[in-house]
Amino acid sequence: MEPQMTGRVDESPAAPGEHGFEGRFPGKYLSVTSFKRDGAGVATPVWFVVENGRLLIHTGSQSGKAKRIRRNPSVLIAPCTASGRLRGDPVSAMAEFLSERDSRQVMRLLERKYRVDRVLLLPLYRLVQWLRGARTGGASVAIAITPLAASSSSRQSEEKS
Repeated sequence: MEPQMTGRVDESPAAPGEHGFEGRFPGKYLSVTSFKRDGAGVATPVWFVVENGRLLIHTGSQSGKAKRIRRNPSVLIAPCTASGRLRGDPVSAMAEFLSERDSRQVMRLLERKYRVDRVLLLPLYRLVQWLRGARTGGASVAIAITPLAASSSSRQSEEKS
């Protein structure tokens, strides 16, 4: 099954406080819970950026979360620590894969937000993954996550106009 492609990511950064996401999802890590075929949830802490009312993440195209999201785009999201401990209540959301062009833009936004972390933490993470025998590198994808409460409230405001 091919990933679902969506519209282009706007290259201008989101205005502070746009859609209230900075207040609802503070910090550097977002817990994304995707669901297995049997319905069991698998939570994964990821880096994210806020852009145009969506939370954007970047991951390997063959990662477990990408495979689970291809099957079922419904996810739960919550702010969390690097270890995955939740710092807020989970929110239902929908995930969708972005085009390759958008994936490059998401990567640039993440590089800007996590400049120091990429230099200090990413090499250590990759070393641990290599020692565990995990495959590194390969193709990657960008995923846009839209909280359901935000998407329904924006639809209601559009209908009133």
